[in-house]
Amino acid sequence: MKNFVVKTIANAGALAVAVWLLDKITLTGDSTGKKAATLIIVALIFGFVNFLVKHLVKLLSLPLMILTLGLFTLVVNALMLLLTSWLAGKFDLSFHVEGFWTAVLGGLIISIVAWALHVILPDED
Repeated sequence: MKNFVVKTIANAGALAVAVWLLDKITLTGDSTGKKAATLIIVALIFGFVNFLVKHLVKLLSLPLMILTLGLFTLVVNALMLLLTSWLAGKFDLSFHVEGFWTAVLGGLIISIVAWALHVILPDED
């Protein structure tokens, strides 16, 4: 359970950095507390999407992964971020990613920041 909480916090932090760095990834809210709650919910959705969908997409796109020496992973990450944005809209959350190339850059930022936070934060159960 502790590992799940740590990963969710790391994902929320990575999403916050992407929102802070990129103008076309937006998070709106009345207060800081509401924005933080929205980030945590979006991080849960992002984790759910990565857990269920990402592995299937990676398996189906394995030939493209091999052909591009893994660079297609950036496209997969962008698609997962766009799917998360779409689901957040369906749940009436104020998180939105505008455009594919923004999602590619956002996915790259989220991957780097989440990796760094996973290195810093404890992950044992």
